[in-house]
Order: sequence, then structure tokens, then C-alpha cells
Amino acid sequence: MTDAMFPTPSEAFELLLAGNQRFIAGTPGHPNQDAARRTETAPAQRPFAVLFGCSDSRLAAEIIFDRGLGDLFVVRTAGHVAGPEVLGSIEYGVSVLDCPLVVVLGHDTCGAVAATRAALTDGVAATGYVRDVIERVTPSVLAARAAGLTEDDDIIAEHIRHTVDLLLDRSRVLADQVADGRTAVVGLSYRLADGSARVVTARGLPQDAAA
Repeated sequence: MTDAMFPTPSEAFELLLAGNQRFIAGTPGHPNQDAARRTETAPAQRPFAVLFGCSDSRLAAEIIFDRGLGDLFVVRTAGHVAGPEVLGSIEYGVSVLDCPLVVVLGHDTCGAVAATRAALTDGVAATGYVRDVIERVTPSVLAARAAGLTEDDDIIAEHIRHTVDLLLDRSRVLADQVADGRTAVVGLSYRLADGSARVVTARGLPQDAAA
């Protein structure tokens, strides 16, 4: 780290993965979770990453990445589907808060992906606004089918890749930040059983860092 307050995209990614490794090992450090940190961050926030993840109750970002107050700018929706509010929140994170890293976090046995597959296969219709979630996940599942993917993990990985591409396609602010080397966007897939987060896709990181 050159400066813990102003990390590069690669350094921010290393910070995040280091925390996940502590969580996997069962040796969390619980950084930045005390009264001193609360006082320090009260006037302003300086998170080092935007975490855009699924709303699943088992994906509490600060826990699985062993971080604390003011570390992560978290945006969550079912199936990490992205509408205008999500795009605006992510743009706020990178353009106003200067976050050098955006993470799209999916996970295995995702209910939104399962519901979408059921809707496409069996014609099971959702009600209310759940239908909107399914409609937003549908392009990912159709793309996975077109590529011959049938395993759950492969389809979820495709949905993560699709979300990363969608963010960069729809947000000129984010795309420009990545093109300028100021921000990286990484898609991670989280395994509920062992707590690990693996890289699915990365944009704006050196190849060795992404690996």
C-alpha cells in the first residue's frame, strides 16, 4: 500500500481479498469497528471499494471481507440487478467518493437466478415486482443457454459477467474512470459453504492482480 487512504485499484482489490482470506480461515481482525473509527468517520466517509451485491442475507459484505466502518460503500439488490438507482449509487461511489474499486458480488444457489430459470423452463410466473427482478436476470440466463452452459455455477458466473458489462455499458462515468486507470470493476462469485470469493471477470486490473 502506498497510502491506506488513497489505494490504487490493485491495492484496493488486495485489501478486499486479504479480508476474505481472514474470514475463510476463521481469523477475522474486525478492523475499523471500534469507537475510535466511529468518531473518525463521523464527519466524512472515504471507502476504498463500492460493493454491489445480491441482497441475500448470507452476503453481509463487511463480514465476509472482514472490514469495518467507512471501508465499503455497499449497494445491494436481489440478484444484483441494476436499475437507475443502482447506477447512480455506483457513480456516486466512484465520482464523488473516489472509490478505486467496484465489485459485483454474486453467489452460488442464487434465488433470483433459480427463479428466472424456472420461469423460462416451466413458465412459472412471478407476481408483483419480483417479476421485474426476473426480467432483469433473464438476459444472463438466455446468454448462458446460448453458450451451452447448464451448471448452476456457470450460469451464475455468466450473470456476474453480464452485470459487469451492463454497468460499464450504461454508465459513461464508470467506463471513463476505468479507461483512465482510476477505477477497476471486478466480478466475484461467493461460495456460501466455505466463504470464498473467486474472480469471475476483471476490468481495469493488471492481469497478475486479477489472477
